[in-house]
Amino acid sequence: MVAGGGAGSAVLPGQGGRARITVRPGRRPVRGRTPFAVLVVVLLAAGLLGLLALNTALNEGSFELSRLQRQTTVLTDEQQGLQHQIDQNSAPDALARRAAELGMVPAGGMAFLDVPNGGKVLGSPGAAQDNQPVKRSTAEPWPGRPQPSPSAQPGGAAPTAPASGGDTTVRVNPAPPAAPAPGGGAGR
Repeated sequence: MVAGGGAGSAVLPGQGGRARITVRPGRRPVRGRTPFAVLVVVLLAAGLLGLLALNTALNEGSFELSRLQRQTTVLTDEQQGLQHQIDQNSAPDALARRAAELGMVPAGGMAFLDVPNGGKVLGSPGAAQDNQPVKRSTAEPWPGRPQPSPSAQPGGAAPTAPASGGDTTVRVNPAPPAAPAPGGGAGR
């Protein structure tokens, strides 16, 4: 006989008088998929915005690079043009023409000192030969510098009547010899 039970009630082994639990299908809690779906949508949106920002920054860099390359090309062309102009103005014929415009004359005989061989003089020195008065050009050799007055020019140069074309003829008189320094010696 079975203890604690009435007629017809059978106790299953291991249950020993406990209440029975039954599972009935019912409503599930709402908390399941919604937060995960929101998290996935937020991560996708953040990724797309990050990709858009990266693409925009790369495009800005590309535009800046193109602008700098154009600027480099323009500046390189300008530098080459200026170098060409310097080369033209540095040519011997251009220098001789500019010197003649400034009233310079070719040098006479040139002489050189051969210092390694005892200071021997090579060549015969000579003064520049120009019998005509030197015409001073009206062109300013150094633009922007003030011109000294004719009375302040070294050697007592005094302008004469202007020649044709606005040039002034200048005769240069040699300066008188300098007086010796007091005390009989060279000043230091």
